[in-house]
Amino acid sequence: MVNWANMNLPPAFKHRGFVLLWLGLMISQAGSQMQLWAVFWNIRQLNSNPIAISLIGLARFAPVLLVSLLAGMAADRFSRRKIMFCTQALSTLAALGLWLLALAGQVELWHIYLVTGILAATNAFDLPARQALIPNLVPAQDLPSAYAMHAIAFNIGTILGPGLSGLVIAYWGMEYTYLLNAVSFLMVVFALLLMGDVPQTFAPAAASLRSAREDIRAGIRFIAASPLILASMLLDFFATFFASASTLLPYVAQDILKVGAVAYGWLAAAQSMGAVSAALVMSQLKHIGRQGTVLLGAVTAFGLLTILFGLSRWLALSFVILFGIGAADAVSSVMRSMIRNMHTLDELRGRMTGINQLFIVGGPQLGELEAGVVAQALGVPFAIMSGGIATLLCTAWIARQWPQLRRYTHSRTQ
Repeated sequence: MVNWANMNLPPAFKHRGFVLLWLGLMISQAGSQMQLWAVFWNIRQLNSNPIAISLIGLARFAPVLLVSLLAGMAADRFSRRKIMFCTQALSTLAALGLWLLALAGQVELWHIYLVTGILAATNAFDLPARQALIPNLVPAQDLPSAYAMHAIAFNIGTILGPGLSGLVIAYWGMEYTYLLNAVSFLMVVFALLLMGDVPQTFAPAAASLRSAREDIRAGIRFIAASPLILASMLLDFFATFFASASTLLPYVAQDILKVGAVAYGWLAAAQSMGAVSAALVMSQLKHIGRQGTVLLGAVTAFGLLTILFGLSRWLALSFVILFGIGAADAVSSVMRSMIRNMHTLDELRGRMTGINQLFIVGGPQLGELEAGVVAQALGVPFAIMSGGIATLLCTAWIARQWPQLRRYTHSRTQ
């Protein structure tokens, strides 16, 4: 048997349960991204109207808006590992259903929207359970490493998915991207089975619907009364709402940089490459001091680099800037996750993450709309630069409004 504790690994990798979760997440994320890009391709074949593709965003966000609070409550009341088992099993069935329809040549637009919505709903339950499960798998001193490795798994999957999608479509056929995505969900199911039971502190079971609603309200009140957590959530929302440079990337590549599909692919991967690089460095650090200052600095760098991206007219410079944006976002993500989970009781972590899901999903999705409207009215460069400026202004406001975030530090002995 492998002795994880004696290997020269990131601190989080010395815990077998986390390693299993990490491997499953990376494989599943690659499968999900592979299917997402295949879905875009499939929709383009079925309907040439761009609105048909844009409705995928609505299909992905609407379920999150509807069930996030309930999902967070469930992650506090029931076994997080078992919730993930159920969500991954349901996701497997949904992907298999789309594969069978595609194999039979019977796929219609509404099938794609329905399956996308089902997968978004299962992911809305999966995310709070997964995020809240991590502190149950690793001790507090290894959480920075755990969240850095979590970001690495997510971004590796994001890098691999689009490329795998193109290869599978070209050599096997589009329908097999759906089959492989189903297999990727099964890998998580297998990892959870190997993991075994995970100790956690459960919230008291509700005796009625009324008490269940009170549980949700308790989660909202907790965040409203927790300045550090609320400030970190607002910081995430404003940054992703205003500085959604990647949304306009096709227009930057074609109309400003005047490059083709290959260069566009490199630009599309740059942010995830930067995120993986930064997260790898952070995963090796045993302790990060002055976490509040690091968080605010990372979001400030995110805004400044977004402004520079709007000014850039050279491919190489644009790639480097996007790489930096991804790195800054990874540092910010790790710091936010660490601050939120270190200041949340175990029996409240699910509800906290469920509410946070509205911020981390709502910011980018609404930001895509904001970026498109501003770009349509005032041009792509202005939309990108103004988003970076707005991010800097919001960061300065949050730092002033919540000085405890600016001064926050968590020592290893706390």
